[in-house]
Amino acid sequence: RAEMTTRRRLICLPLDERFNPPMGQFSHEHVQTGDKMSLPRIFWEAITLNKAEVPWLFSVSRVDGVTRERVDVPEDLAAAALHEVVGGPLDFRAPQNYVFLPWWMMRALGLQPRDVVDVKLITTVPPGSLAKLRPHSSKFASDISNTQAVLETELRHYSSLTKGSTIAFDYNGQRYWFDVVELRSAPRGDKQPMIKVQDCDIATDFLTAKDTLKKRKERKD
Repeated sequence: RAEMTTRRRLICLPLDERFNPPMGQFSHEHVQTGDKMSLPRIFWEAITLNKAEVPWLFSVSRVDGVTRERVDVPEDLAAAALHEVVGGPLDFRAPQNYVFLPWWMMRALGLQPRDVVDVKLITTVPPGSLAKLRPHSSKFASDISNTQAVLETELRHYSSLTKGSTIAFDYNGQRYWFDVVELRSAPRGDKQPMIKVQDCDIATDFLTAKDTLKKRKERKD
C-alpha cells in the first residue's frame, strides 16, 4: 500500500494567490518564487507510509501520448523544454485528482491548464554542493549590493533545483529571473540533472547575464 500511494496521474492547474499562506507562515508571498506545489491528501499518506525524510520532494513529468502538445514558451521565460521538474509541497489541500503548480513549472514543462501529468514522491535526489545560475538581467548585480546574501535567503523557498529550469527571486519589489545552468552534488561534485537545496551547504556561482551575452553577440554580428 505504501508503494501505491507514491504516484498519481493528475490534472494540473496553476497556483495563484489564493494559495498564499498567511503572514508569518513559511512561503508567504513566495507562491511563484519557490518550488512548492499544492498536492492532494494522498501524498501526505505517501510521506507517512513510506517514512520519507525531509525535504519531501515530488517529481512532475509530462506523460508521453497523454499530455497535450507542448506549449511554446519565450526564451526569457524558460531556459529549456523539460520533461520533468522537481519541487516540494506547499500544502496537501488540492482536490483528489488535481495538482497546482507555480507558473515557472508550468512553463518549464510546456503545460497548459488542465494538462495531465504524473506526480511521484521521490527519494533519490542527491544533496547539492554547487549551483551555477545565469541571471537574465545584469541589473541584478548592480541593483543589489550583496547578491550572495540575497540569494541564500531566497533559495530557502526552493527545496530543490532542476537543471534547465528558469526560477525567480523577488527583492525590493523587483522580480529577477535565473536560468539553472549546472548542478553538482555532494560530496564528489558530480554533475546532476537535479539536486536538493534544503538543508544543504550549497555554493552558488553567477554566470554572465543573458542580456550581456546578447549585447556581445550583437556587437560581433
